[in-house]
Amino acid sequence: MAPFESKLRNETGYGRFRRSVSRRRFLFWAFLVAFFFLIYSSFFGVKLPFLGKLESDAPYISIRYHNGSLGGPGRPPKHRRQYHPCEVGFLDSVDNVVEPEDSMNFVHFSLEYIEREEKPYGHSTFKPKFGGHQTLEERENSFYARNQRLHCGFVKGPERSGSTGFDLDERDKEYMKTCHIVVSSCIFGSSDFLRRPTSKKVSEFSKRSICFVMFIDEETRLKLASEGQVIDDTGHIGLWRVVVVKNLPYKDMRRTGKVPKFLSHRLFPSARYSIWLDSKMRLQTDPLLIIEYFLWRNGSEYAISNHYDRHCVWEEVLQNKRLNKYSHTAIDEQFMFYQSDGLTKFDPNDINTPLPSYVPEGSFIVRAHTPMSNLFSCLWFNEVDRFTSRDQLSFAYTYLKLRRMNPDKPFFLNMFKDCERRSLAKLFKHRATESPSTPVQ
Repeated sequence: MAPFESKLRNETGYGRFRRSVSRRRFLFWAFLVAFFFLIYSSFFGVKLPFLGKLESDAPYISIRYHNGSLGGPGRPPKHRRQYHPCEVGFLDSVDNVVEPEDSMNFVHFSLEYIEREEKPYGHSTFKPKFGGHQTLEERENSFYARNQRLHCGFVKGPERSGSTGFDLDERDKEYMKTCHIVVSSCIFGSSDFLRRPTSKKVSEFSKRSICFVMFIDEETRLKLASEGQVIDDTGHIGLWRVVVVKNLPYKDMRRTGKVPKFLSHRLFPSARYSIWLDSKMRLQTDPLLIIEYFLWRNGSEYAISNHYDRHCVWEEVLQNKRLNKYSHTAIDEQFMFYQSDGLTKFDPNDINTPLPSYVPEGSFIVRAHTPMSNLFSCLWFNEVDRFTSRDQLSFAYTYLKLRRMNPDKPFFLNMFKDCERRSLAKLFKHRATESPSTPVQ
């Protein structure tokens, strides 16, 4: 029995060894197949059934990819395209800048603004809002370029109801009333470093005659002070006149930033021209040369650059949802509303397309404070107040609707190249990674 038992033991060990090798081979080949399948699926965009749906299934959104530049859901593209500045034909000196006489081509009408709203009779839940309570009928009528009184921020509630936000010191208000040409920006929530305009690029004449105003909140003031950037006795940090805003009107800092961005004609009632730049940018061009090139030279009253990559709102909607920039439901509601009111896809081959792009790069805006420019700014702000704070979603709709409802009253908007924008200011990253905004219910 001993030899038999020894043989059986040897055969059993050999069988176990063979089964172990087979199992290892199986696991190796299964891992190899799974690995190549994952590479294949990520490269060709194959959706795996166990991942579930990452995006809204709203049937009214039909979005195509734009030159393969978009990454997968929630992640940036693997290979980012490089974007560079291009040459801009500025005048050699501000000494050669001559403001043209008022053009009769611009539409003239009178705008007044709703300053206060009373509590509706029998309305127990009325709460004052900075943007006011604009009805859909009031919204529709506000798009007509005519003498009118409309919502445009800074709306107060009934007497003794308190401020609705964006409170300024009286000394700052008096200073802002003296400004005729303004360069402005803002930092709220300590989201950026304070970037001073490149002093050697700004002429002495512009330094004396132009207001450089940076709006910040108390949180940002304390952060800047801790970094050694302290407001001096004249209210300045370098060229910037720093204006501290109390009682911010929105919890969403991005939405609050739209107040100085769009409503410069409200904040600076005497201003004739204004330049807006996001706080992620450092101005490195004389403001007078910018105004001459983008407005005076071609007879425009509003100038903004096209987006560096996307030109159709459909693509912008998808990108906002992929990066979770805002509530998908809120984006869908806004987009569905715009489509029902006539918004169509951007067609670069249509010779009648009124703009070179339907998506702006809104970090740099040059404006003349004309009636049409002021009206457009109010309308655009009202869309941001009513819907999402993602202003690139509402730009084309606002412009096209204003144009459609006023066929005999032109709005001279200059949408210039993004590479020109990159020549005006140096771009930096934000101080902190931006978190998705919470939509106002």
